[in-house]
Formats: sequence, structure tokens, C-alpha cells
Amino acid sequence: MVYDQGVDVQSVNGPVKAEIVIRSQQAPKRSHRSNSRMSAQEDTPRKLFGADNGQRIDIDKFAQKLRGVTAQTSSQKCAKSVRIALESAGAKFNNHPVAAADWGNTLQKIGYERINQSFDRPKKGDIYIINRTQKHVYGHIAAYTGSNWVSDFQQSGYAVYKDPNVRYEYYRLNK
Repeated sequence: MVYDQGVDVQSVNGPVKAEIVIRSQQAPKRSHRSNSRMSAQEDTPRKLFGADNGQRIDIDKFAQKLRGVTAQTSSQKCAKSVRIALESAGAKFNNHPVAAADWGNTLQKIGYERINQSFDRPKKGDIYIINRTQKHVYGHIAAYTGSNWVSDFQQSGYAVYKDPNVRYEYYRLNK
């Protein structure tokens, strides 16, 4: 056992509480770049949207996280996948639903608004929810990356259920 203080192990009559301190061997890096020398990526203004509660969601980070989903079939964790992408973009949740069909109110709390379906003109960051059906008791949720729909897998389109009873809710971030 390694201690950061000298300890006489023979004189200890019980468990020893060790405090482990890890120190970096490198000095912290400091940026001395001026604004005129920023990289193109840092220069690009971010598209930040959000709710009146101070949350701001970076649409580009949201889409980037979703593009990292490489599965070609569902793992039945669409709500978790979309939630993680939202959190990576700045969304904060006190609590959240498990079922995809229940995410509408939560999306509205973080700055999304329900709009008319717009599958013919989706915008980066748009989210749709498929409500529960008899065959799909948890529903489905997916988001648009700017080029395709993604949930817990790369979808070939928005219509993932071959079910005539499917009802959609469509959400877009407020500007």
C-alpha cells in the first residue's frame, strides 16, 4: 500500500485511511493565442438555441454526437441515445422519461417546440416522436443530423415502423 505520508504500519490497530493525491508532471497548458489567430473551427459562431431557463443547446454538437452512432439496427434504446446526444450539446435534465413516447414535455422544457410535421423539410436538430401503438408500447424517438435521421441506429428514413396506426409528434428548437 502506498501512502503520501510516513506511517508506522506496525502501530496502527485498524484500517488506515489513505489519501491519494495525483499530481501531473506537466504544467497546465495555457493558450496564448489572440483572437486574430483562432482556428477556423473556433472562429465559426455556434448555433445555440434553448429555453428561457438558461439552457443552451449547441445544434452542431448534438448532430455530431448522433453521427457517431454507427449501428445499423436498433438496440431498443432510442430515447437513451437521443438523451445522451442532447446532454453532450448542453441540455440538462433533472429527470427524464424512459419511454420515447413520453419525451414531448421534456423536450419542451429544454427549448423545443412542437410544430407541424416537416419530414419534407427537416432541419438539423429536429426531433420526432412516434407515439405508442399496440405493437410498439414505448414508441420511438429520433433526431435529424442535417443529412439523416438517427436514434440508436442510423435510420434509412423517418418511417421505421410499418404500422398504419403510427402517430408522430415533431419538435424543433426555439430560436
